[in-house]
Amino acid sequence: MIFTKNIWLAPAKLNLFLYITSRYPNGYHNLQTLFQFLEYSDQLIIIPRNDGQINLLTPLDGVPNNQNMIIRAAKLLRQKIPESFAYCGADISIKKIIPIGAGLGGGSSNAATVLVALNKLWKVNLSHNKLVNIGFKLGADVPIFIQGSSYFSEGAGKLIHPAYPKEKWYLIADPGIHISTSMIFNDPDLNIYSPVRSYQDLLLAPYTNDCEYIVRKRFHKIEMVLLWLLEYAPSRLTGTGACAFSEFNSKSSALRVLNKVPGWFKAFVARGINISPLYNFNDNVCTSQDY
Repeated sequence: MIFTKNIWLAPAKLNLFLYITSRYPNGYHNLQTLFQFLEYSDQLIIIPRNDGQINLLTPLDGVPNNQNMIIRAAKLLRQKIPESFAYCGADISIKKIIPIGAGLGGGSSNAATVLVALNKLWKVNLSHNKLVNIGFKLGADVPIFIQGSSYFSEGAGKLIHPAYPKEKWYLIADPGIHISTSMIFNDPDLNIYSPVRSYQDLLLAPYTNDCEYIVRKRFHKIEMVLLWLLEYAPSRLTGTGACAFSEFNSKSSALRVLNKVPGWFKAFVARGINISPLYNFNDNVCTSQDY
C-alpha cells in the first residue's frame, strides 16, 4: 500500500488555440496560446532518500534516464538549492498514460510535478516564482504546470495572465505517432506571421492552431484522424501534435463518438479543467488513486 502523500499527479494539457507571430534570431518563436489542463494524468510515486541518489525506478522505453525530464528536473532543483541539501535524493516511479511526443505536455508536466513535490518533500520551501524560473530552464511549457491554472501565454513561454475557458469535454485522438517539436517549428512552410491580437479578440475568434497545416501535410495519418473527427465536432491539433481533439458540451456526447472510433487510432475522453489536480487537494497532494 502506497501512502497517498507520496502520490503526485502530472496532468496533460491542451492548447485550445496556438498562433505563431514571429521568430526570434535565436530560433525561438513568439506564440500566443491558451493552455487548459485535462483531467487525465500520469501518476508519480516519490519517496525521499537521504543519500543523495536520484533513481527512476520505471524507465521509459526509448528515453535514457539522463534525458528523462523527471531526472533532469530533480537534479536541476538540487543544483539550485544550498549545498546543505546535497544529501537529498529520491526514488521515483511513474505510471505513464500520457502519450509521449503527442502535444499533451506529458514530459513538461512530469518535470513540473517533480519540482513541486521535491520542493515540499525535501523541505526546501522555494517560492512559487523561484520554482517557475527553474522550470523555464527545463522547457517553455514547464512553468504552466507549476503555476497550476489555465493560462494565456505569449512570447517564448511568458505567462501573461490566468484564463478561465469553459471546462468542456474532449475526445483526444492519439494516432500513435511521435512528432518532434523542433522539426515542426523549423519547417520552411510553417506560418510564423499570424497577426498579434489581444486576448479578448482571440477569445472571440474561431480557435485554430498554426502548426496544424504543416502537421497534416507531413503526416497523412493525422490528416485522416482530423477528417474523421471533424465529421462529429469542432476539432483541431494540440501543440505541435500528434494528438488532435474534438470538443463537446457533455461527457455523454463525447462518449458516443468515442464508441465509434475506428481501430486504426486510439482515443480517450477527458474533461478540461482550469485548476491542475496537482494543487486540487489539501496540502498540495492528490487524493488516493489505484497505482
